[in-house]
Amino acid sequence: MLIWFVIVYLMISIGIGLVAATRVHNTKDYAVAGRHLPLPVVMATVFATWFGAEAVFGVSATFVQEGLNGVAADPFGSSMCLIIAGFFFSTQLYKLNIITLGDFYRMRYNRSVEVLTTIAIVVSYLGWVAAQIKALGLIFNMITHGAISEEAGMILGTAIVLTYTTLGGMLSVAVLDFVQMIVVIGGLLYIGSIVSGMTGGVAPVIEHARQAGKLDFFPKGADVWVWITFLGGWVTMMLGSIPQQDVFQRITSAKSAKIALWGSLLGASVYFCFTFVPMFIAYSATLIDPAVYGKLVAEDSQRVLPTLVLEHTPLLAQAIFFGAVLSAIMSCSSATLLAPSVSFAENIVKGYMPHLTDKGFLRVMRFCLVGFAICVLLYALNSELSIFGMVESAYKITLAGAFIPLIFGAFWKRSTSQGALAAIVGGIGSWVLIEVLIGEASLIPPQLIGLAVSAVGMVAGSLLPQKIGGNPEKPQGYLHEHAARPHQH
Repeated sequence: MLIWFVIVYLMISIGIGLVAATRVHNTKDYAVAGRHLPLPVVMATVFATWFGAEAVFGVSATFVQEGLNGVAADPFGSSMCLIIAGFFFSTQLYKLNIITLGDFYRMRYNRSVEVLTTIAIVVSYLGWVAAQIKALGLIFNMITHGAISEEAGMILGTAIVLTYTTLGGMLSVAVLDFVQMIVVIGGLLYIGSIVSGMTGGVAPVIEHARQAGKLDFFPKGADVWVWITFLGGWVTMMLGSIPQQDVFQRITSAKSAKIALWGSLLGASVYFCFTFVPMFIAYSATLIDPAVYGKLVAEDSQRVLPTLVLEHTPLLAQAIFFGAVLSAIMSCSSATLLAPSVSFAENIVKGYMPHLTDKGFLRVMRFCLVGFAICVLLYALNSELSIFGMVESAYKITLAGAFIPLIFGAFWKRSTSQGALAAIVGGIGSWVLIEVLIGEASLIPPQLIGLAVSAVGMVAGSLLPQKIGGNPEKPQGYLHEHAARPHQH
């Protein structure tokens, strides 16, 4: 019976997405929803940026095992990312009237910087989107009691999300985000109320978690290297996620810079607060049946939350829960499939097809979306990382290679193409080198070393005589002058 509820819900979601797709007429509609989204929709779509598989399954499972200290990256780092990005994108990039972050890198530096940073951004999405696909496989496997394998569930989930995203782009994503956010919040709060009834209320769960040390956020002891590792995870998510196309798309799809700012702030706040609901539900399982769920935590902690719902709640609650979870994951996966595909088409493919019409370029974007979805599916099917692990490792490359050129390009007038190239090559090169040679044994997280090298490369490369890169420095006011011109395709 549960599976039929899920099927009906999926059909309704696909229908809404396809209806929204009928309003897509050009690449701007497809990439940034025509830049006319109102505040409630922007808030919903910013919330959906992060509230996906990792928030429901990954973060809750990690909290059950490691407590708040283990989830410093998400939701703490990710929420700060959305707040910082909201201020940055709404004040610095919104007025440029661009559709990708790669456009900024090209305008501020040159074509080489545009291509390199776009590649880094696209690669970073493999882990993130794969986590969503893996979660879809897990859900289909559980609601069918094993009739659909996790692998088959991943394929099915990818096909469903791809259907409406390919046709509707960001417009379909935004409309569904708004609808699905309502389902997510209502559904999980309902499940939380049922679970709290089983535990005698919220207070006993919080007290148990406190006594077990699960509410200790900061590392214990004065070991500086432990603190550096802790901060490394936090900074990676907080800063490495800023140069991301999906965050940029969602915020700059607003119909004004003011709405972009407030939408990101409100969306981030709702996300941060609401992420604790799945944590509460998952941790409650260890009180409801310590023997069963204690064993499950050790074997596969990602299954704690869905198993609790399947075994201890009525059918209606199960339908609401899995509907809410599917809503969250579909919202997140659709946008994160779209973002790198649009970036790849706009900032790499388009350079080799300069005379393509807008309608032709729209087809290219859709082809790129299908191609990227296939790559993600293959990665998800073959990766042994957990959902949280996939997400946490996704943004190391953008932290090391794309963050410094973005921030320095916006705020430091003397930054040059040579400096940006040095930042990208030095940052990513040093990060990869340390990951390969030292790995987890490194006292300082490799991505933080990459970030530091990237900053040094930017400063040194910009101040030294300009030998490579071309376009050593755009004239003052260049970006603001460009803002007055419409984006051309």
